[in-house]
Amino acid sequence: MTSVHKFNPCTYAFLAEIGTFHFNGLGDLKNLRDIKAFPVVLEWSIGNQTCEQVGNRSICGTNNNTCFDSVPRTGYNCKCKEGLEGNPYLSNEHGCKDINECTTNSTIHKHNCSDPGTCRNKVGGFDCKCQSGYRLDTITMSCKHKEVEWATILLGTSIGFLSIMLVVSCVKQRRKHRKMTELQQKFFQQNGGGILVQRLSGSGTSNANIKIFTDESMKEATNSYEESRILGQGGQGTVYKGMLPDNSVVAIKKARLGGDISQVEQFINEVLVLSQINHRNVVKLLGCCLETEVPLLVYEFINSGTLSDHLHGSLFGPSLTWEQRLRIAVEIAGTLAYLHSSASIPIIHRDVKTGNILLDENLTAKVADFGASRFIPMDKEQLTTMVQGTPGYLDPEYYNTGLLNEKSDVYSFGVVLMELLSAKKALCFERPQQSKHLLSYFASAIKENRLHEVIDEKVINENNWKEIEEAVRVAMECTRVTGEERPLMTEVAAKLEGLRVAKDKHQWSDQYPEETENLVGVHIISVQEGSSTIDYDSIRNVERLHTEPGC
Repeated sequence: MTSVHKFNPCTYAFLAEIGTFHFNGLGDLKNLRDIKAFPVVLEWSIGNQTCEQVGNRSICGTNNNTCFDSVPRTGYNCKCKEGLEGNPYLSNEHGCKDINECTTNSTIHKHNCSDPGTCRNKVGGFDCKCQSGYRLDTITMSCKHKEVEWATILLGTSIGFLSIMLVVSCVKQRRKHRKMTELQQKFFQQNGGGILVQRLSGSGTSNANIKIFTDESMKEATNSYEESRILGQGGQGTVYKGMLPDNSVVAIKKARLGGDISQVEQFINEVLVLSQINHRNVVKLLGCCLETEVPLLVYEFINSGTLSDHLHGSLFGPSLTWEQRLRIAVEIAGTLAYLHSSASIPIIHRDVKTGNILLDENLTAKVADFGASRFIPMDKEQLTTMVQGTPGYLDPEYYNTGLLNEKSDVYSFGVVLMELLSAKKALCFERPQQSKHLLSYFASAIKENRLHEVIDEKVINENNWKEIEEAVRVAMECTRVTGEERPLMTEVAAKLEGLRVAKDKHQWSDQYPEETENLVGVHIISVQEGSSTIDYDSIRNVERLHTEPGC
């Protein structure tokens, strides 16, 4: 028999959190009258935008909470950050607060340190802090004795040792640098650096760009004075080829010995003299180095050797032509005339010789080596305590009296002119006794009417014998015994320049004889050709006196 309930059970409906009500039978429905409330959970979200879309406009704006998207619903919600608890929608004391994991009784948030005494609370979490000598085992979260880590000890020891070595090395390097600086300063003063700088700054030099180079820059320029860089060696020292940082090639002159006060004086003297000169036929001084044991001079690089090399050596090509020799003589004479009369203070070179005349790639003469030079007022002479010069070129009057004036350079130039004419050395002991000195050789040849024996046969032709004779006459005038009888260098330069100009005119008249006849009024070609040919033929048919090779 079917029983009928006195109420309709289907009219009962209510909301309850899952798990808070368990339906076991109809009796539970009768008991609902005695239950006033059931817990209910309401799932909700804010708005219909995600956290990314709402950005800073979300209400989750405090430092202790964070925004998260409601899934699968739209919108977003707020929650406390890890290690915090409270209402994430409030910013007062009821909002998100730090959970002290070290003291809480909550099993969810309680720390897992094996020893509670090691727990150290921090905002949003905790640490298990072990005492000195212990380490934290992250698996058991317990403190254990530290094991000796030999790799760490070795690494620390190595770092310490290397640090000590680095400090020691730095100290040694600083001491070495200080000693080097002190030594360089010593050499600077020893080489007259203080005096030189003072004189250069107060001399009103025309060449004010003289640079003071460092010892290091000179070593770099010469590759530590490598032997292959040597350009030449002489009594006064060695000349090296150098390369400066700007790739310019220079000649670096290094004295042979150091500590000699006379050498220091020569060095200072050469710098001071060259600082006063600005002439195209004088080798240009670029600077000097005073930090080395012996001072160094840095010159422009002249790449074709000396006049002596071309006249007496075999390293260069064909012999110099007469035109080239005459031009070189004019350039040297003009330079000496400039030094004697046109420089700010008259300068006596005191060592004019073919070895001190450099030639560039165009065979332009460059007068060099002013170490023995002197400043002498116009029309004055100076008594020197030590006669300086080169045997064969040395003025005998200066040698005997010690009195130096510009006529001493005139004498030396006369010997150089004889070398240009003859291609023979100024002094050669392989020649006969009466001809050892080139001046004696010329004098005896002229006296005995055999000048052709002395003149270099490579420069003689049918058109230039008169010019050669005139050049010989100039050379003989320059080498007269007394200075009063010798011409001034300005006069010598003018005579030689006149020879060169006349030669150019003669060459022009050979090329344009009709124009020459119209200009002069007389046809001079046949006369010159006739006399020149006769002289040339008589010279060509006479046996020349040969001397030993090299003289």
